[in-house]
Amino acid sequence: MSDVTVSIDLDATPGEVWRVVEPIERHVDWMADAVSIRFETDQTRGVGTEFLCDTKVGPIRLTDRMEITEWMPAVDADGTTDAQIGRMGVRHTGIVTGSGVFTIEPIGAGTRFTWSENLEFPWYLGGRLGEIVGGKLVLGRIWRRNLQALRRVVDAR
Repeated sequence: MSDVTVSIDLDATPGEVWRVVEPIERHVDWMADAVSIRFETDQTRGVGTEFLCDTKVGPIRLTDRMEITEWMPAVDADGTTDAQIGRMGVRHTGIVTGSGVFTIEPIGAGTRFTWSENLEFPWYLGGRLGEIVGGKLVLGRIWRRNLQALRRVVDAR
């Protein structure tokens, strides 16, 4: 399995960052590798939400099937007060399998956003070698750029 973790410090509260990340369908606004997102369930938020993400990395295109497994908003239920830590966990059950989590935690006057994934590639995407090259090197680089795009979206709120 390929373990990839990237993070960024943002000049926003955890609640402000959560409000940008919470709408799953808007991830295409800051994820260059996410082409489109289609929900498989009527539910579009919270644990149990299932969706398909059409993904493009260089010449490779695939549909990533995911289910939300953890949902801890970085805001209170009324949406007004920042909680201490927010988390959004996902299970990948399509061509690429594994799990991932976004963690939103306060640091000083801002927020640290961390994206961690543990992915397994099928043999026709290079198997273990694909996980090392595609996961750690390629996806890590793409996701670091994605976090810069997230910063721009958060700053523009």
